[in-house]
Amino acid sequence: MARFWSASHEARDYVKTHAAKVSDVMTADVETVRPDTPLGEVAGILEVRHIKRVPVTEGGRVIGIVSRANLVQALASLPDEPVSDATLSDAEIRTVLMGELSGRKWSFAGRNMVVTDGVVHLSGVFQSAEAVDAVRVAAQNVPGVKRVEDHTEPYQMMPGV
Repeated sequence: MARFWSASHEARDYVKTHAAKVSDVMTADVETVRPDTPLGEVAGILEVRHIKRVPVTEGGRVIGIVSRANLVQALASLPDEPVSDATLSDAEIRTVLMGELSGRKWSFAGRNMVVTDGVVHLSGVFQSAEAVDAVRVAAQNVPGVKRVEDHTEPYQMMPGV
């Protein structure tokens, strides 16, 4: 049995390394995740399926890819000390978040951030979608934050200005 598998595996490798068509080299049984899939679950999928990346889909469309390198980067950026399970009040959440964002050139928060019942509401006009993502991630890392609601709008240059 092992000999058959080995020959079959070698034949499959030959096709993948010598083919001229996408259909011969693509993976047909694709594992996907949603944007809200926990990173631990993504890591498990990569490990069990022996794959290096997984597409992120929403509404039947691919909106991104998570790779092993992305997971390593996320793990490397975690704080050395575990985050406390203590729940902060809305005012404390806002204070902690403002401290995290203080001095960051991309941060547009401040008066454009309200915390109600553990929900961080972002509003106002921003110049960078990456800045909105960064503020969202910062907020999600504050103990007691239940979710982040994005009510922001992109900055649009006036024609002729």
